[in-house]
Amino acid sequence: MRIDPSTLNLKEKVVYINRVAKVVKGGRHFRFSALVVVGDENGHVGVGIGKSIEIPEAIRKGIEDAKKNLIEVEMVGTTVPHQIYGKFVRGNVLIMPASQGTGVIAGGPVRSVLELAGIKDVRAKSLGSNNPRNMVNATIDGLSRLKTAEKVAKLRGKSVEEILG
Repeated sequence: MRIDPSTLNLKEKVVYINRVAKVVKGGRHFRFSALVVVGDENGHVGVGIGKSIEIPEAIRKGIEDAKKNLIEVEMVGTTVPHQIYGKFVRGNVLIMPASQGTGVIAGGPVRSVLELAGIKDVRAKSLGSNNPRNMVNATIDGLSRLKTAEKVAKLRGKSVEEILG
């Protein structure tokens, strides 16, 4: 099920800009790739990559791509429902719930995804690759697999009390 970006008040954040060179007969041709995160700070977040000869154009393409890849994040109050590992290639991110007032304790690329998702109190640790693309995609993977007790109870046809014990 795709989320319609036109109904959301999205904010965007450029996480990483990379300059790549293609060596040809006449010299080097430079291009830029931009890693962009968009979110409404209310449970929706997406990540996209744009490539172009100019930086603003790469950012615009990245924003368009991110809007196509929006996910919905399950939250309990201002934090995540449970601890989870997000994995993407060699990038692993451990996302842990935190008590109210803790804030977002996370490194650069992971922090921008969690903030734009609207999570206010969370702890995160990057394990493995520190490549921004891998870290951002690992965070998205973890957030997309979060489930609340209500959702699990509904799936199993039980009450929330039976699930929580």
